[in-house]
Amino acid sequence: MKCGVCFRQCDISEGAAGFCGARTCAEGKVKALNYGRITALALDPIEKKPLRHFFPGTKILSVGSFGCNLRCPFCQNSEISWGEEVKLTAVHAEVMTPEELVGLALRYRSRSNIGIAFTYNEPLAGYEFVRDAGKLSHEAGLKNVLVSNGTASLSVLREISPYIDAMNIDLKCFDRDVYKKVLGGDLDMTMAFIEEASKTSHVEVTCLIVPGMNDDREQMLRMSAWLASISEDIPLHVSRFHPCFHMTDRPPTPVDTVYELADAARGCLKYVYTGNC
Repeated sequence: MKCGVCFRQCDISEGAAGFCGARTCAEGKVKALNYGRITALALDPIEKKPLRHFFPGTKILSVGSFGCNLRCPFCQNSEISWGEEVKLTAVHAEVMTPEELVGLALRYRSRSNIGIAFTYNEPLAGYEFVRDAGKLSHEAGLKNVLVSNGTASLSVLREISPYIDAMNIDLKCFDRDVYKKVLGGDLDMTMAFIEEASKTSHVEVTCLIVPGMNDDREQMLRMSAWLASISEDIPLHVSRFHPCFHMTDRPPTPVDTVYELADAARGCLKYVYTGNC
């Protein structure tokens, strides 16, 4: 059966898994293999998502599963995103129903918790759980946040958008060849996702600056100009790369480079922040 979550359109045979490792075919239907399987859970400051213009000073219950449809060589959560470790992680993941997750979020209300953030791995690889838990969370008066790579179809966005109040979306670079060859992604799909998401949710965007990949001023100017064409009020987080996963041989991004690129983006956008500096 064909999976329609992202551009890959994986043809998944019975009992097998798609490219993301999080979707399978069971009884002739494509389903989320990772539904309710929790690998990470933490009460985080909202600014850590990062979100700067959405209930600042509050906390949010962050929850992650496993699986991802990109192959970023600098992944900071490789144990639950992609690679051999994910298979072992998936077996030992704790199973939690949407009702249990919302109940836990409600218990933390007294600690300035405003709701649930679906994050850490790529949440939309198992969007059904995001949709179901998000609906219950809204009914309980909580807020919902999505932290995503934005590489998903607009049909998936329509499924979850009624229940998502804010998103931080990774726009990893502004070069179609790099998106495809280095990250295993699709820039056009991510751009379309950001544009549509901004119509229904509060959206902030993050760009991790990796030396030799996306650290040139011209690329940042094109990216920020495109974001401004949607809205100059979209906050952009320009973050510093540190050696990680398959890119441990690459040096950290110079702090001055991050500051310079952030300054360039400010020529188009009102709100630009630096991170990891």
